[in-house]
Amino acid sequence: MTEGVRRDFILRLAGGLLAGFCGPAPWAAGRRKEQRILVLGDSLSAEYGLARGTGWVALLEARLQREKIAATVVNASVSGDTTAGGRSRLPALLAQHRPTVVVIELGGNDALRGLPLKNTEDNLTAMAAAARKAGAQVLLVGMQVPPNYGTDYARRFAATFASVAQAQHSALVPFLLEGVANAPDAAALFQSDRIHPNSQAHPRMLENVWAVLKGLL
Repeated sequence: MTEGVRRDFILRLAGGLLAGFCGPAPWAAGRRKEQRILVLGDSLSAEYGLARGTGWVALLEARLQREKIAATVVNASVSGDTTAGGRSRLPALLAQHRPTVVVIELGGNDALRGLPLKNTEDNLTAMAAAARKAGAQVLLVGMQVPPNYGTDYARRFAATFASVAQAQHSALVPFLLEGVANAPDAAALFQSDRIHPNSQAHPRMLENVWAVLKGLL
């Protein structure tokens, strides 16, 4: 093969290879892959007693659009759910949605039902571990209980979320209802049952989550 023929062959080969890359390079496409956020929660995330689209999860979707962050949200929250219920539902949700971030907002109903703290801790640990094994980052959303539960129980309950987050290398929102349950005008931020926040409280709840979640996106 003469020098001129070899040069023409190389140029044609290079042109053919470049023509094959009609889209972005595989590594570039990987960087731009849309993220999927799975929210596994209870009534606080399931818009209980609220008009659709006014809960913090729906507000999160709007926030992502405003921030131009390529991410979708799957709200798998069920009113009344416990950590045991979330643990049983999570494997199928991970397989179906393949999330990149899993937000776990469960535990409040465990306390309302007087379930053992050890069970709550074990279930939260199992969920965080399963999500991480599936390749997702984990954001654990903490909850606190009123003082009438007893100061010792209240302290240990709140510490459970921090303990699991640390052990599982997960991000943590210490208290979903920070600035709501302990606000000066707290009564005005809850529905008539005095358990579920009203629509005025959910933007603050989103801010509590967003302050940590944005670092994972």
